[in-house]
Amino acid sequence: MKARTRIALLSLPLALAACQQPAYDPRGVDHDETLLSVSATGESEVRPDEAFFQVGVENFGPTGKATSDANAKDIAKVVAALKKAGVPEKDIQTRTVGIQRIQYGDRKGQYQANNIVAVTVRQIDKAGDAVTAATEAGANVFSGPDLRISDSEKAANTAYGEAFKAAKARAQAYADAADMKIARVLTIRDGGGAQGDRYIPGAPPPPPPVAPVVRTQAMPEEGGGVIQPGQTTSRVSVQVDFALVPK
Repeated sequence: MKARTRIALLSLPLALAACQQPAYDPRGVDHDETLLSVSATGESEVRPDEAFFQVGVENFGPTGKATSDANAKDIAKVVAALKKAGVPEKDIQTRTVGIQRIQYGDRKGQYQANNIVAVTVRQIDKAGDAVTAATEAGANVFSGPDLRISDSEKAANTAYGEAFKAAKARAQAYADAADMKIARVLTIRDGGGAQGDRYIPGAPPPPPPVAPVVRTQAMPEEGGGVIQPGQTTSRVSVQVDFALVPK
């Protein structure tokens, strides 16, 4: 009996100590800390250095074979002109090849064939010349140009750095007003954003819009015009949870 009594007495302090442990907080704050959640945005501006456009040919004819053959010859001329303008073969990619019999309208009974290629010009100053070369070679379908940043991740990361700095500065303002100080960062959540007209995924984003291929009668005239790169803005957001403690 004495041995049992001794064990019970020894276990009592342990039970009391367990009762004094603070309850686990899923937010990550300790019992003497205050949770502060801050949202902030950041931006960076970078000059686009690439141009992307789609160009091709559309033909009509009395038979499928004649129309398809004519279309193949015409797109070959366009591709050759693009290469001559300095666009390497790896930056010319077929996007659409099709032929169909027309069932309505003035061309009912004829065949329609089309072939469209996507072109990336990695020296943006030469984009106008590439467009002109393609149209002079017979292209009658055109979409673009879409001006892009080759190192888009670097531009986005710069914006994220600015966003975090803004969040920390805002948290510091709250801490100063509350006569507290920032003890540590608990969580950082990527809110995503946009780079020009492209989504930067954080949480799952909505699908980006797809630009349709637009047929146009007014094609660029000789000389290609001047493409103004301007600046592309990367704008992102973050949410940061800070733990504040008394000074």
